[in-house]
Amino acid sequence: MPTAAAKRYEHLADEIADSIRDGVLRPGDRLPSVRQASRSREVSPSTVFHAYYLLEARGLIRARDRSGYYVTAGPRTLPAEPETASQPDEDSRPVDLGARVFEILEATRAREVVPLGSAFPSPLLFPLPRLARVMASTVHRLDPWASVDDLGPGNAALRRQIALRYLADGLHVRADDIVVTNGALEALNLCLMAVTRPGDAVVIESPTFYGALQALERNGLQAIEVPTHPREGVDLDALERVFTRHKPKACWLMTTFQNPLGALMADERKRALVELCARHAVPLIEDDVYGELYYGARRPTPAKAFDRDGIVMHCSSFSKCLAPGWRIGWAAAGRHVRDVARLKLSTSIATAAPTQATLANYLEKGGYDRHLRQLRHALSVQQGEMMRAIARHFPEGTRATRPAGGYFIWVEMPAHVDALDVHRHALSHGISVAPGPIFSLQGRFRHCLRLNCGHPFDARVDAAIATLGRLAAASRAT
Repeated sequence: MPTAAAKRYEHLADEIADSIRDGVLRPGDRLPSVRQASRSREVSPSTVFHAYYLLEARGLIRARDRSGYYVTAGPRTLPAEPETASQPDEDSRPVDLGARVFEILEATRAREVVPLGSAFPSPLLFPLPRLARVMASTVHRLDPWASVDDLGPGNAALRRQIALRYLADGLHVRADDIVVTNGALEALNLCLMAVTRPGDAVVIESPTFYGALQALERNGLQAIEVPTHPREGVDLDALERVFTRHKPKACWLMTTFQNPLGALMADERKRALVELCARHAVPLIEDDVYGELYYGARRPTPAKAFDRDGIVMHCSSFSKCLAPGWRIGWAAAGRHVRDVARLKLSTSIATAAPTQATLANYLEKGGYDRHLRQLRHALSVQQGEMMRAIARHFPEGTRATRPAGGYFIWVEMPAHVDALDVHRHALSHGISVAPGPIFSLQGRFRHCLRLNCGHPFDARVDAAIATLGRLAAASRAT
């Protein structure tokens, strides 16, 4: 549950946001310094800082170097948020994606393209030079037997460091319950393989991460799409109906900063989700790759924290928050850890020993949390800039999510706009986007886009948003 300190900073942020909304504070006004606000409000400087940080993430204020915080946006300068959950038909059906997803993903790989459709933040946001130095010193001292010792579950020192990070967040996860994998996607696939067989039904969100659809198709599984709210996450009433009607073998959900919506389930809803899964004996594969990218005062609690029966298989990685391209992920697979470890051995055998050892050394030496603070701040500022650009350039009636973490914005354009048409024309202008239909088995969300705000917002990105706005205004769904 949120701490008293977290409630104080949220309350302060809401008060300031109300003042901006009411016109008491106007664009260009300077906010009191952190020290002044701390004194006048009788709260800690940390509470003020986190309140300002949250307001910056919402796009309402912005820090100026050596000058303080200033109001940048009134209520009319940000797009409205989507209001309703999706409405899939909740039937079980086979997955057949065809080539569309691969064609769209391939379009994001060219460096000259503005990567608004990419699944990754800018590599310039990560401490890659320092990681390279740590790797050089680590490899020099690497035990030759590491290539044998690290088979299966993975490097013991790295698993211990991951377990320590769980502990810092209030979760008790033993190092022996962690399996290191080649990125989070392998962790998720291994967990899926551990609890399903071809023909089984698996619950996914709507919209959902296209990687989940690809995994289900590859394993010959049926998919059941469940309504998902853009702020609150998966619809628990619908989930219970599906559990009762279809008796699925697993559910694959993102409870924190869901891709593509950015939805964050509240702690009480995560607890209810785990209790529901336990009651129906349905394993929960929790995809939590964005959990470290929160904009508030504390990391959102994963659903794994409420697991008393070992049914939550928590999967994450360092790809989105520290070392993109290094492909180091893991699964804390609960009661299924032995099955996951055996599947790891029988598929990819092991994860690269030098990268595992390097990350273990980096985490042990410190500096990771400092990097994360810088990364979160950069992402929150970039999100605010992109939100304002969407409000400036997209047609009237456009709505956009305001996630409290991660680096995706889900844009809901007027119903007549064809996102696939916008995607095709955007490519001709050197811009990639992720159109809504690739996030749905049923081809829904034809008027929606997922945009990546994980790259520095500059004139090139602003011009790309303006181009997308013009394309959206000219588009008509057939």
